[in-house]
This record gives sequence, structure tokens and C-alpha cells, in this order.
Amino acid sequence: MKENKTAVVTGAGKGIGKTIAIGLAKLGYNTILVGRNKQNLENAAQEIGSNAKVLQLDITDRPAVKEAIAKIVSEKGGIDILVNNAGIYFDGSVDLPDEEFEKMLKTNLTAQFSLLKEVVPVMKAQKSGYIFNVASRAGKVGFAGGGAYSASKFGLVGLSESLYRELNPLGIKVTALCPGWVNTDMAYDAGTPLESEEMIQPEDLFKTIEWLLQLSPAACVKEVVLESPKSIS
Repeated sequence: MKENKTAVVTGAGKGIGKTIAIGLAKLGYNTILVGRNKQNLENAAQEIGSNAKVLQLDITDRPAVKEAIAKIVSEKGGIDILVNNAGIYFDGSVDLPDEEFEKMLKTNLTAQFSLLKEVVPVMKAQKSGYIFNVASRAGKVGFAGGGAYSASKFGLVGLSESLYRELNPLGIKVTALCPGWVNTDMAYDAGTPLESEEMIQPEDLFKTIEWLLQLSPAACVKEVVLESPKSIS
């Protein structure tokens, strides 16, 4: 791997994002940890060491996102990996209050669009890069009581697939990661019926990314769906 490659990971203060950020730093990437909670980000950065930089950012703030990406590119010379991981969850389908539905769409889809809008031109200019959109199995299979969340993740999967078809011919890879229940705080907040050892582990997501990064330039993977045995139906 060339020196001084840069990875931007959103939602990097805990859970999947933190695990991916730590893993990418171990691979030698200068890793930008993006999130709202500065303390969580700093704790993660301490585990990483010199390869980490904390960027406290509300990704739903469009002007702030635009400014942040421009600053990263100015300082680092480009962005080699973007991991769109940040997301939130609320229970409900059409019974979900409007404001919660709008907040979830804004965080899980609109914010990802805003980040991609800034990062894709950078990667086009480089003629290289890899975008990982962390969606969900709920972005492939709708489930009772979670229609609003599924709507946001189906949207992200659709956006990701379109970019996959647009950008791969330009040397930029795009993969949607669609895990089922992952052993994180969000899973417990969402009421997972599984025990911790029955769920997908955050490390599984990083190992998937690590594998994808090792593939030849000609090997393009549109999406990866990860399921735990007890949630397959």
C-alpha cells in the first residue's frame, strides 16, 4: 500500500465505525474519525495512536460537511476510502412520528448523499478510491415494525448500487455492506432478540472490508449481505 493514504469513517466513536477505523489504521491508513460525540472519538483515537485524527462533525449539517471534506483534501491531498457508517434507528412504520421519520432519513440517507456529493468528485480527480456504504439487511428485506428504518436503508442501498455502476468503470469501487443484527449498542436499543454471541460482530464488518481491499482492481463487489443463523428467514 502507498504511504499517506487517507480513510474517512463516519460514526467512528463506537460500534462498527470505531472497529473499522481501528482496523484501517492498523493497515496503515491515516484515519479521520468523524462523529458528534467528541469524547467517544477521542477515546477511539487514543486506541489508534498517531494514525488517527478526530473530526467532530454533525453530518446532517450540509455546509459543515462541505467545509470539512475540503479541509481534509487540502491537508491530506485526497481521500482514498470513505466509510459511510453513521446511522440511527427508530421503531415504527407509518405509525412513526413525522419528525422521527424525517430525522432518520436525514441521518441515514440525506447525510450520506451530502458526503458522497463532496467525496466522489475528489475520487474522480484521483481516478481511484473505495466507498463503503454501511447499510443493513433491513435495506434488502423489509420487516414488520421497522418500515421507516428500512426505507432509509433501502434508499442507501439504491444510491450505492447506482454509484457502483457509475464509478467502477472510472477506477472507483463502491460496495454496500448489509449486515443483520450486529453486536452493538444500537442493536440492543432496537430490541434484538439475539444474545451477543449469536449476532454478527463489528470485527466481521472490518474483516469484510479488509478482504475487499485485497481484491484485484478487476474484481468489483456491489454488495455484501451478512446474516446470523438465528435471524435468517
